[in-house]
Amino acid sequence: MARKIVVALGGNALGLTPEAQKESVQHAVRPLIELIRDGYRLAIVHGNGPQVGLIHQAFEQARQSDPQIPAMPFAESTAMSQGYIGFHLQNALKNALHAEGLPNNVSTVITQVVVDPADPAFAHPTKPVGLFFSQEEARQLAETPGLVFTEDAGRGYRRVVPSPEPIDIVEKGAIQRLMKLGDVVIACGGGGIPVSREGECLISQEAVIDKDKAAALLAELTSADLLLILTGVPYVALHYGQPNQIWVDRLTTREARLYVEQGQFAAGSMLPKIEAALAFVESRPGREAIIASLENAYDAVTTGKGTLFLIT
Repeated sequence: MARKIVVALGGNALGLTPEAQKESVQHAVRPLIELIRDGYRLAIVHGNGPQVGLIHQAFEQARQSDPQIPAMPFAESTAMSQGYIGFHLQNALKNALHAEGLPNNVSTVITQVVVDPADPAFAHPTKPVGLFFSQEEARQLAETPGLVFTEDAGRGYRRVVPSPEPIDIVEKGAIQRLMKLGDVVIACGGGGIPVSREGECLISQEAVIDKDKAAALLAELTSADLLLILTGVPYVALHYGQPNQIWVDRLTTREARLYVEQGQFAAGSMLPKIEAALAFVESRPGREAIIASLENAYDAVTTGKGTLFLIT
């Protein structure tokens, strides 16, 4: 039976405008096509940090000039980003698969992810979204009530919003059925649309779910063999960006938890990836997680060119 892989693809690899994104996804899908050609079955979870921030910001700016324009909550902004990013990825994958003479059934599932409205994350926003700003620009923007900014991995300042833990995926049954049919499935885009359950109803929440954690949950619920988290660096690093930086190609779960306690991984970037990898490999024996760069995606799966997490 073909191995199932859930791929977490960062939103920063997708472009900030529709035209730029159309070009970016052509590059992003190449290593994924190689995996499909080798018989792997894929579900793809994409980030949307820059895109959802732009959507939200565009409506805020439009509302300032015309009060009749409604505010756009983050749940709806995430749904919009799932639609247009999914369209671009789906289109690029179908065209590339067709060019290779491979089956080209690709489906995008608008996905709701359940969170707990009592999650303490709602009182402590940490998830970066939107564009990068200078310290002075961020200071001026933070004068607007409800806006919180923080420095993001040495790249500038970004707005942060609540990022509650994902509990369940509403559309998991549909995703499972599509994967069994052989479709490449794009799901849980941007971490999913955050909702909570109130009786039989689903209520949207003002938050952004971390896409790597949503990908880990999707991998668990679909009984995937591998969680592949793609980022901008080839391996996980200790002392990142410092003179004594060390690339690590293997991490036991015990080692990873020790490094988390030491504060080795930035909260807005590598830490959620580490936590997602740990959650998946510890969910059942025999599961693997790899963190690698997009360029190394194929080699990471086939030859181990990335940071492999080993359960201890």
